[in-house]
Amino acid sequence: MKAVYALYPTGQAAQEGVNRLRGAGLADRDITILSSQPMEDFEFGHIDGKNRMWWLASGGGLVGMATAYGLTVVAETWWPINVGALPVYAWWPNIIIIFELTMLGAILTTVVSLLVTGSLPGRGEKLYDPAVTSGQILVGVENPSAESLAAYETALGAPPGAVLKRL
Repeated sequence: MKAVYALYPTGQAAQEGVNRLRGAGLADRDITILSSQPMEDFEFGHIDGKNRMWWLASGGGLVGMATAYGLTVVAETWWPINVGALPVYAWWPNIIIIFELTMLGAILTTVVSLLVTGSLPGRGEKLYDPAVTSGQILVGVENPSAESLAAYETALGAPPGAVLKRL
């Protein structure tokens, strides 16, 4: 993997580096940002902040709830048993089963979507520098084109305190 990146000591310097990369014509999805702590006070901390995990978890919960409802209806109505004057399908005992399978569906969907969106079974090489663990903020570009490499290096090296590196 080829990459050019800079390490910044402060969030202000990293934000300036991100803004300069945008000015060089780079889209937000092509900028890699790594920090050891959340940077929610800065605009770059909200890049890629929108995801569909809530909708996926809700859908998984609905699938789990429908499965539980179907399971309880089938188990109670298809089994020939004399219940006297009581209803064949009883809601109150089944609420526990419906709740548990709803939560199971939501949790499993959340875990799978987290693994997929986070690329946790990581394949391939990712941009990283050990200085990130000591408080530095990494802002870089993975696999830059040869003709735009000089512009990216200039943009990344301009903010004060930047340490420019290449892979």
